[in-house]
Amino acid sequence: MEIAGLVLAAGAGRRYGMPKALVSWQGSLLVEHVAAIPAAAGLSRTIVVVGAEAARVRAAAPGLAYVENPAWATGMASSLRAGLAALDGTPATAAVILLVDMPGVTAAAVRRVAAFASPAALVMGGYAGRRSHPVLLGRDHWAGVAAAATGDRGARPYLREHAADVLVVPVEDVADDADLDVPEVSGRA
Repeated sequence: MEIAGLVLAAGAGRRYGMPKALVSWQGSLLVEHVAAIPAAAGLSRTIVVVGAEAARVRAAAPGLAYVENPAWATGMASSLRAGLAALDGTPATAAVILLVDMPGVTAAAVRRVAAFASPAALVMGGYAGRRSHPVLLGRDHWAGVAAAATGDRGARPYLREHAADVLVVPVEDVADDADLDVPEVSGRA
């Protein structure tokens, strides 16, 4: 079974002051760090969705597989739709969704979630009672997720609607789901 990684990295990072994909993080760019996680977890391919400053991101982090979201300013939902559409032409049976501003999600967390992959799977990482990333979407759900995604909510509306079908896999012992919103909070600027 082929499982793909999908990194959403298209935002302008208005609160951060720059696109988060271009933020330096522990010796590399956030986009490079997060895009390496699926490969380290053994996933077959990774696609990075870019939008704001797409040319700069591609130039700063060459060698990654990119898809551009021309509607990036409308929110995360359009990036999720662009990424799922790009994966639709591949043999992937499931996709693990990662956000560029959550560098604490680890390959170990992705492996745990990916262990439950199937075309019908809906799996989320669990953090002491909270559901978060990584999120695995089986291919059977891609069209429904894309149709339900609006604004900055991404897959959230679909996952809530199908809450009884979502498997939550504890990952808090191997990952951190904090997101980097502003430089002062992250301490990484």
